[in-house]
Amino acid sequence: MKPTLKFLPKLLVSFALFAGIHGVVNAQFGGTIADIKSRGVLTVGTEAAYEPYEFIENGKVVGYGRDILEYMAAKLGVKLDQQNLPFQGLLPGLLANKFDFVATSVGITPERAKRFAFTQPIGIVYSQFVVKNSNAQISKAEDAQGKVVGTQMGSMAQPMVQEFDKSLKAKNGQGMKEIKLFQTYPDVSLALSNGTIDMGVLPSNVLAVQMRKEPNVFKVIGDLGEPRLLAWVTNPKDKQVREFINQTFEEMRASGKLAELQKKWFGQTLQLPTSGFLPEGAL
Repeated sequence: MKPTLKFLPKLLVSFALFAGIHGVVNAQFGGTIADIKSRGVLTVGTEAAYEPYEFIENGKVVGYGRDILEYMAAKLGVKLDQQNLPFQGLLPGLLANKFDFVATSVGITPERAKRFAFTQPIGIVYSQFVVKNSNAQISKAEDAQGKVVGTQMGSMAQPMVQEFDKSLKAKNGQGMKEIKLFQTYPDVSLALSNGTIDMGVLPSNVLAVQMRKEPNVFKVIGDLGEPRLLAWVTNPKDKQVREFINQTFEEMRASGKLAELQKKWFGQTLQLPTSGFLPEGAL
């Protein structure tokens, strides 16, 4: 049955209300600082599995990054919505405007820097080969030949492991038996513990925390590649957002607040560059 004309105004009002609700459900984030203030919420994407930068404790996201985000939210006068998601969905989600920015420890690489707008570095990390402490057969990185090696999927370590595998094949005619990729670094540690993999490649900060909590379980047998700077990531279209983050870092650095938080979470201050850290061709 077709609606008569007298019902059209009500239908139009109902449609407008539905469209408004639908728009809230499918809210687009990012934009300008004014947009964030207007929404009243700072929405960020995080993978909370990178202690002490960001991790879960008593069911809540905590860490160095969380403290900085709370400072930023208070500065803007808005609430903080920190969404804990798998790392593999963070950067695509950023381009799809699902968050205002990605506040997790992302390694700065030439490939990523051409597509995403990195902030000033918030940390530095080394990728390290690790085995069970009881393993006497594997003592150096080159022993990865013929072994099952695991790391996190989509991490900065993944391409380095793959390149190392190629170098082993070129040098010895045989590379690793298999490269296993896991959703999170804790999954890599678990796989190493239960023997699913022979060697793991983990970030130095994650490994240091784990070894402090569980001494004599794992041991480091070598570094892989060069150390990487870590930073947060913004959508290239949202220039004000990156400017706000960098300006806040500088403000916190000048006041001593950043050093205070670094000592709280790392036990020392971090010597990080504020310029010249982006690779050639970066946005």
